This record gives sequence, structure tokens and C-alpha cells, in this order.
Amino acid sequence: MKEGTGRVETSLRFGDWLISKGLISLSQLSEALNDQKVNGGRLGEVLRRMSFLTDEQMTQALSEYLHIDSVRLDDVSKVDVQVARLVPERIAKRFCMVAIGEEDSRVVVAAADPYDVVAMDTVRLKLKREIKLVIASDREIRQAIEAIYHGLDMEERRLRDLVSVEVDQDQEQAETHGGEEFSVADLSSEAAASKAPVIQFVELLLSQAIKSRASDIHIEPQENAMMVRMRIDGVLTNMVPPARKMQAAVVTRIKILSRMNIAERRLPQDGRFKIKTTGADVDIRVSVIPTIYGEKIVMRILDSSSVDHSLEELGLEPELSRQFKTVLSQPHGIVVVTGPTGSGKSTTLYSALNYLRDPRKNITTVEDPVEYRLGGINQIQVRPEIDLDFASCLRAILRQDPDIIFIGEIRDKETVEIAIKASLTGHLVLSTFHTNDAPSAISRLAYMGIERYLLASTLNLVMAQRLVRRICERCKEETELSDELLGRLKLSREAAAGLTFYKGVGCSYCNGVGYSGRAPIFEFMPLDHELREMVVEGASESQVRRAMREKGYTGLLESGVSRLKAGVTSAEEVLGVTFTEDVST
Repeated sequence: MKEGTGRVETSLRFGDWLISKGLISLSQLSEALNDQKVNGGRLGEVLRRMSFLTDEQMTQALSEYLHIDSVRLDDVSKVDVQVARLVPERIAKRFCMVAIGEEDSRVVVAAADPYDVVAMDTVRLKLKREIKLVIASDREIRQAIEAIYHGLDMEERRLRDLVSVEVDQDQEQAETHGGEEFSVADLSSEAAASKAPVIQFVELLLSQAIKSRASDIHIEPQENAMMVRMRIDGVLTNMVPPARKMQAAVVTRIKILSRMNIAERRLPQDGRFKIKTTGADVDIRVSVIPTIYGEKIVMRILDSSSVDHSLEELGLEPELSRQFKTVLSQPHGIVVVTGPTGSGKSTTLYSALNYLRDPRKNITTVEDPVEYRLGGINQIQVRPEIDLDFASCLRAILRQDPDIIFIGEIRDKETVEIAIKASLTGHLVLSTFHTNDAPSAISRLAYMGIERYLLASTLNLVMAQRLVRRICERCKEETELSDELLGRLKLSREAAAGLTFYKGVGCSYCNGVGYSGRAPIFEFMPLDHELREMVVEGASESQVRRAMREKGYTGLLESGVSRLKAGVTSAEEVLGVTFTEDVST
């Protein structure tokens, strides 16, 4: 093909050429042509849609067939963003093409469909310049468009620029003062924290974290530096640290925002503040603790706009969702969601409260802290410093004629006893607990000194929960699992033969990690008559677990494997948050 003309210099049609290269079979071409007659589209699109060729294979095939260069757009840093934005986003998205740079006075344009003459003419007229056409995969172009026009790293670039300026100023002042060190006391002052660069740094830090969907920001002093990390989908990722001159002032600035005592550096402190973002307010919960190198800060980001408190969006399988709603419809009893910190327990129970919310019901919560505010529900913030703890709140609530009570966390025997009393007197109680799985919750409660007959008569449901990272849809590709992984997943090679497993290879959209977002996995244990009798008789965890499996309720591992089979997550993620249980004893 002559460059940019769209004319093919070959005697074979594209389908026949693909067969000659061994890329597809004659029967596959026949199927694709039949599909094309019914559904339309170019042959390349049809072959991709029917999974006869991958995006990458089709890109390389078109490049070779048309004699046009192909490019990879995984690394958007190679794209000249200024040139790319000469083409309006609506045109780039409409024709699935993106300008990536300049060469010999021409604009280099990457397109997924080199046959689209209308697209070429539109871009040429818009730019008023000649273009050079190259081919890239549809997936990579759309990924590049998102990064170019809505890049999530804008704040990071501004942070780096700001820190670079401050470092340069540090060096200039050091030269002026003969290398004199700055006073830590001066840097920690309220005046230093009020300077524009410090304020700007903290604002950009929070903005970048919110746009990256981070749940926490960790600011950690080291011996000779400061480490700043944000937790995205449960994993900590490094952020740009402040310049050395700014570090103490950044800590002070955050303490001022949180209304903490900036002079107190020896004791832990807690605070919170609110910031405005596009379309919503975001609550920031702040915790400060002293370490040997200074104060460490953790900021928990509570963005209510990013959380959908809906049972339908939880990810429960249809039958489990139906059973969960049935349990929630009971007039009394206790529902416990168990798991480690950060496993999504509160989100699940907030979704349950949202489902139960009714003007005819008095719903009251006791939380530490109140993470999300729900209209029509009475929410109480625990304040231990004035003796307003869970137990005292619950005793008062029982005199307030409640229908439903939500206890943020079961922490001690007294709280459990009041929850049981509430249940026995006709109230529905929801709460969270920290155990590894559902059966162990009963053992733990019994260990705390609660009589087993009380547990048997009040517990309606114990549900264990974990979160696994979702494979990034933009860089998702098929993979094979080793016999070792299959064994740990309790999958035979025969059972896995008809399944397709995936992994994320990493791209600019997911910051190279291969994952974007998280999905829950569950272990469901409703207490029926048989399980209640086993609890009263003092059955072991393994006996209870085996009875659950016989009733068809799977564990966390099996729930994770179902996510794996559905292509939602990877084997490594499932094995990273679950354990292989033994129900044979």
C-alpha cells in the first residue's frame, strides 16, 4: 500500500491472505463472513468479535497486509500530548484514532481501521496538515484517548513540578548560607504550614489520591526522608514525597486542617476534615501517631459519591442475595459480617441499612467513626474520652424504642451481651466482627464468655467477607494456570480444561498493575435448626464448617474460584486472601 492512500497492492483478499498466513482457518473465515452478512462491520472487526483473532494479532496482520507501520501505545509517555490534543476528543473517540506526534512536517495518526477514508479526511481537514497513518490496536487507542484527555496523572505531574521547584530553592539557599541546615522547629511552625507551596502540596496530594480511588494516604517519616504512599484497591503505591524543607510543615498543615494540637508530638491524635471535589464533599479521617523519626499520618478518604450502598451492587449470587434479604426481613435476631480490617464489612452493612430504611422504622447506629451518613437513620458517634462508648450508647438506645440497631463493631463481652438482650427483646441487630471465617465467629464469641445457648437463639446469619482486585478490562489477556495453582485452588486439570483464565498485563489506565477496582467474595452461614443445635452442643469449627458444606454453602475459596471462572479476578488474588480449609475431620 502506498503510504496514506488506502490502496492495497496485493492480489489476495484480506480473508484469503489471513488463511495463507495460517492465522485463521477456512471454516473460521466462512463463519465470520456469514456473521458479517447478518451483523455488518468490517471483516477485521468480525474476526475480533468472534475471538478468532486478538486485537494485537489483527493489528499486526493489517500492518503486514497493507505495508503500514504499527505502533504500541501501552506507554502513553511516548505520545506528544500537545499534538494529540489538536484533534478534539469527540473526533478521536468517534473514529478510534489518536494523533501521537509529528514526523517530516506531517502529523502521525494511529488508527485501528486504516480503511476508514472518512476518518482520515476529517482529521486532515481539522488539522489542515498532511498526516502519516500508522496502525494500533483498538484497545490501546481507546486507552490512550482516556489517558490523553482525562489523564489521572495530572496532579502527580504538578506535584513533581512543585517538589522540583522547592528542591531547587533548597539548593540555592544552601549555597547562599554556606550549606547551613534549616531548623526543624522553624519548619514545624504554623507560619511555615501556611505558606502557599505547603498548602498547594497538600491539596494536590489529596486530589491525586481521590482521582486514583485511593482509600488511604500514608505519610511516614524515615531517618533521612519522608515516604508518602496511597492505598489503591488494597495495595500501597508510592506517591511523590514533599521536598525536605516542606516535610515538617506538611505534617503541621494536615494537623491544622484536622483541628489537632500542633504542639503535641508525643501522643496519638485523631481528627477529621472535609474537602469539596467535583459534585461531592469528601470526608477525610486523620490519625497521627508518634514514631522514632517523627509523626506518622494516615488519612482515610471517605468518598460517599464513590460508594453505591445497594444490595444489588454487592456482588452476591442471586440465591444468596435472596437469602440475605430474607434474613434482613426477620423482626429480630443478630446478623454479623466478619473479616479483617478493609474487607468491605461496613459497606455491606450500610447497603443492608439502606435496604431496610423505612419511614415506619426507627433505625439507630452506634459507630466509631461514622463513615457515611445515611438520611432517615439516627447515627451516633462513639466518644470514649467522655465515656460515650458502645455499651453506654446501646443501653441508651434500648430506651429509645428502636426497631433496628447497627453496632459498628463488636469489641467486648458487654457489647455482645447488650446486642443479645436487644435481639431477645424483639430488635434486629447488625454488626461487624474480626474473625477469619464464619464458623470461627461462634468459637470466638463463646471464648469471650457468651453462653452457647444464647448464641444459638439469637444469631440469624454470620457472613465472612474479603475483597479481591478486579482484572483491568483494558489490558486483560488469557493465561494458563500451573498444576500447583490449580491444586491450591482445588481445581483438577480436567475441571479446568473448559475454562478460560485471565490476567492483567498492566497499562497506563491501571498504572501498570493489571488491576482496577475490587470485588467481594463471601462465605454465607445462616443458622437453621440443625446448626443451632450443633452450636448448643459445642460442635467444633470443623464440624460446623462440614455441615455448612453439606448444605451447599461454599467457603471463601470457592467463592473466589467462582470469580476466577467468571474472569473477574486472578488466581493469585484469590489465593492471597483465602486459605485452603480442611473439612474432612
